[in-house]
Amino acid sequence: MNTNTAIQSESARAASTAAATPSNARIDARRIKATPRGVGIGFPIYAERALNAELWDVEGKRYIDFGSGIAVLNTGHRHPRIVAAIKEQLEHFTHTAYQVVPYESAVALAERLNQLTPGTHAKKTAFFTTGVEAVENAIKIARAATRRPGVIALSGAFHGRTFMGMALTGKVVPYKVGFGPFPGSVYHVPAPVALHGVSVDDTLRAINQLFKADIDPEQVAAIIIEPIQGEGGFYVAPPGLMRALREICDRHGIVFIADEIQTGFARTGKMFAMQHYDVLPDLMTLAKSLAGGVPLSAVCGRADFMDAPEPGGLGGTYAANALAIASAHAVLDVIEDERLCERAERLGQALKAKLNTLRAKFPGISDVRGLGAMVAMEFAKADGTPDPEFTKQLQQQAREGGLLLLTCGVHANVVRFLFPLTIEDAVFEEGMVILAKALEACVKGLDQ
Repeated sequence: MNTNTAIQSESARAASTAAATPSNARIDARRIKATPRGVGIGFPIYAERALNAELWDVEGKRYIDFGSGIAVLNTGHRHPRIVAAIKEQLEHFTHTAYQVVPYESAVALAERLNQLTPGTHAKKTAFFTTGVEAVENAIKIARAATRRPGVIALSGAFHGRTFMGMALTGKVVPYKVGFGPFPGSVYHVPAPVALHGVSVDDTLRAINQLFKADIDPEQVAAIIIEPIQGEGGFYVAPPGLMRALREICDRHGIVFIADEIQTGFARTGKMFAMQHYDVLPDLMTLAKSLAGGVPLSAVCGRADFMDAPEPGGLGGTYAANALAIASAHAVLDVIEDERLCERAERLGQALKAKLNTLRAKFPGISDVRGLGAMVAMEFAKADGTPDPEFTKQLQQQAREGGLLLLTCGVHANVVRFLFPLTIEDAVFEEGMVILAKALEACVKGLDQ
């Protein structure tokens, strides 16, 4: 073999080795070619493994996960009890289609949710796969129960990406752009956000105006609300609004739907966010942390409303999947045994204290808010207008430091904190140190 051939062979081997070595950039290039741009990616890093609140990418870099797969992992990545429950179910069966051949574990989970959700009235639970399926079916149930078409939602709300989900969602970019027209008889009123000058009275006046100008209240099937808006910016619904909505629903025979897809399962310091209020919903939509990372959603509500659809009107091929049901039982056990509601409250108080300390140093933080461990900080410019650019810079700076943060808000100027409730104290503290350093670096960048 001559020298040139040897050099070429060595170069080929080096190139082959490099190509075989996992690389975020190479995988991302493949993603761009193979998948549509409509599926947005938050971080161009590719997961190799994860445990509790930590995640490692294919290049071996470690990250602290303060996003939990968008509030799906309240019990953390790969909780051993959840892994064990799924493995045990695998030894029996993975799928029969519950509607074809049912199984006791799904019945038992419905019984548990009927007991755990707020109120002692008779309840029933139906299972589905995704959060938006739960929302769609809650609307179907409300319409079947009332024989009415109309639905009222709030500005800034997020209820999913199907057509009814988009219709209910109160944020255009990126969720609605190019997809209309949407289902009719869906109406929006402003969400009360004191920080932005919208009061509960403003919301109620808008509903009253809606009833005068757009739809007879006797034609409204449901009002749907997130107790804390998720994508909308983590704004907590005031108790006065919840009482007023309950009164409106009672007066006009409207179904009150609480969308607890992001707020449920100990995130807010209680099992469900509606337990912070002194009124009860008629229906609740549940998903995300219900099954600890395995797709499962549910609608739980008043038995008479839940029985309104005819047999066959509800369901889905993968609804109540056996592996997801097993995982959900383990999730509920972990929440109870590890006292995650109490832990969420403790972690949330510690987080808000640290964020308010940062706020005193960095005036760009315009607000810190939340219930339990569902907390957000909002950024504004000196003139009070939203500052999405700084928010994005902070997210990127934190990622470089090894901390994954999620943003939200109609103006994309809010950082939301959704770390696993099982996060180790030392990892939580480490994440806060990274956050403080990232914030300081971003502020210094502005000053330069």
